[in-house]
Amino acid sequence: MSSVYQINKGINKAIEFRGLKAQYIGYLAGGLVALLILYAILYIAGVNMYICLVLIGGAGTALLMTIFRLSHKYGQYGLLKKTAKRSLPVYLKFRSRKIFIHLTKLSNGKY
Repeated sequence: MSSVYQINKGINKAIEFRGLKAQYIGYLAGGLVALLILYAILYIAGVNMYICLVLIGGAGTALLMTIFRLSHKYGQYGLLKKTAKRSLPVYLKFRSRKIFIHLTKLSNGKY
């Protein structure tokens, strides 16, 4: 009995689904779940169904366009790098050089 096995050659590659890369798939899924919950809340609150559909359809279109634009602009890690860069300080301020003057060698000869 001969069996044919497929070899996965996509090891260490980012997950991609219809042009969306890596974490953007999760962002899109979270946004769609939020839109579904918003639709349920509006419908239960008594808002007209057609108004609900127009609002959710417009918000869904905006969500898709935004997520795809971010995915193409920043790529797999670019958005994470941008948010990490925002948390860096602009400059470091030292009032004295005391911390640098009193550096001592450790027992292994390193500073």
